[in-house]
Parts: sequence; structure tokens; C-alpha cells
Amino acid sequence: MNLRFVFNPRSGRPRRNAPILPMLRDFIAARALDADLVCTEGPGHATEIARDAVTAGCLRVVAVGGDGTVNEVAQALIHTPAAMGLVPCGSGNGLALHLGLPKAFAEALELATGTSGRMAELDTGSANGLPFVNAMGLGLDADVARRFNRLMRRGLSAYTRTALAAFFSRSTERCHVSVGGHRETIDALLIAVANSDQYGNNARIAPRARVDDGVLDLVAVRPVGLFSACVLGAQLFLGGIDRNPRARRLRGARFLIERPAAGIIHTDGETHMAAATLEVLVRPRSLRLVVPADCTAAARIEDRPATAFALQLP
Repeated sequence: MNLRFVFNPRSGRPRRNAPILPMLRDFIAARALDADLVCTEGPGHATEIARDAVTAGCLRVVAVGGDGTVNEVAQALIHTPAAMGLVPCGSGNGLALHLGLPKAFAEALELATGTSGRMAELDTGSANGLPFVNAMGLGLDADVARRFNRLMRRGLSAYTRTALAAFFSRSTERCHVSVGGHRETIDALLIAVANSDQYGNNARIAPRARVDDGVLDLVAVRPVGLFSACVLGAQLFLGGIDRNPRARRLRGARFLIERPAAGIIHTDGETHMAAATLEVLVRPRSLRLVVPADCTAAARIEDRPATAFALQLP
């Protein structure tokens, strides 16, 4: 078996994604691929499916879902020779948008399984041992993720309504952030630590961030009123939030974030309870992923120093 498809039928808008399963089966049959297709049945199942594929010697695992599915599949592929293909069908698709993957399902499927693209090596992150590929966060960031995950209907409009509801019940945490020998105190409405430049839906929390530069970008937003929040929201989608005086941006390979008490965080949109002290680390070049041949968001492997494991397209 050279390929395994991992499909999350609950990603994004399940009703819209209903035709995907028969389309995947038809695609595999029409091309006589040496592949199998497994649907996830609950949290953590995508990791099990992908880990079994790696153990069986599978060369490429194709995640069909959103950023949560990407996160779970990546957990099994990090620091292995197996590569990920990505067919985005979630509600935000942050990593896919950052990398410029095709939005059309058929085109994304061809890229993820064929030879038209190229292989890239992506950094990943870890927050108290919890892996993330796109971003993690706390404060308002995590509260929005918690509320959004409870919704039956997803999409940008639902995300915007959820963010506004969370904002009006917001609280602020006094956090101490340490990076590279520097420590500062921030009264934060939210803290996001990003690997790519965005959450999803082109909401760019860390403009100009790269997934292969060996560092993470921390963006902390201080308390704001309603008008300033609207300005911040506009800047979030226009790519200028880090120029706002209420935003503080730091870059580094390791952050120590100390907050008053334990609470929720999110990793790639999935929420978890976590300790008051958070250690957030980058794991450089730890995940192989298929990107378009002309992708500028991740460097070509041949333009970078040699890596410890084989780099061959299946």
C-alpha cells in the first residue's frame, strides 16, 4: 500500500461534504491506486489510522478534512519518512490557504496523490507536549475555538458571530512571556503562537510568518474596546494586525508563557485543559507535506541543508 486516505466526515460542513466519500472511492478505483480509505470515527482516530499506515510502510497519507484532521494525521507522521497530502474540506483550512493549496476538491486531490507537486519540509510546534501544525492559543483565542467547535453549522459568518460573542464576555490574563533570555509581562486578551501566518479563512494573525523558518511567531493582543476591536478585526483579514499598537509580536524557537491559573488552550482549533505554565517549542523541519510546484510559502528541499531522513516522492 502506497497511499492511505484519512477522511473526517465531520470536518467543516458535514452536509456539504456528504458527496466526498463516494468521490474518493471513485477516484481510487478509476486510477487503480494502491491505496485504501478509512473514515474517522471520533477524536484521536485519525492519528491511529495514520500511525497504522506508517507502521505498514505507507509512503503517503492523505488527510481529507480541516486543520483538526491535519493535526491528528501529522502527529503520526512527524519525524517519519512518510509524507502528508492534504485535501482541505474544513471550515477554516488555515494551513492549506497559507501554502496555496488548490481550493477545488478535484485539483487538491490530484496534487495530494500525484507527482505534479513537490515535497516541502514544515516545522511543527508543541505546547506542553501537544503538537500543532498551524497555531495554538489561549485566552480569547481558545474561548472562540471552544465555542466554535460546539456549533452544528460552520463557516466564516459563524466564526465571526462566535468571535463577537466571546469578545463581549472576555476577560484579561496577566501573563509573563519569556523568549531568548527576555521576559516581559503582558495583560493579554489573547495570545497566539503561530507556525503559519493565519488561523484560517485568511485571518492572518502572524503576517509574513513561515512554516519552515525554524521559529514560531507569538502575537499577544492587549485589552481593547469595541471600536478598537473592529479595527483589529479588519487588520486581521488585511494582514496588518502586527502593526496595531495593541498587539505585541515576538519570534523564537521556545516560549515560556506563565498565566495566573490553569485553563483551556487550543492547538489547531481543538481545545484542551492545560497547566498555568506553558512551554511552546518549535520542531524544525519535522513534517513532510506535498505542496504545489510553484509554492513560495515553503522552500524547496534542494535549497536547504540535507535532512536526516530520505526525501523521495512516492
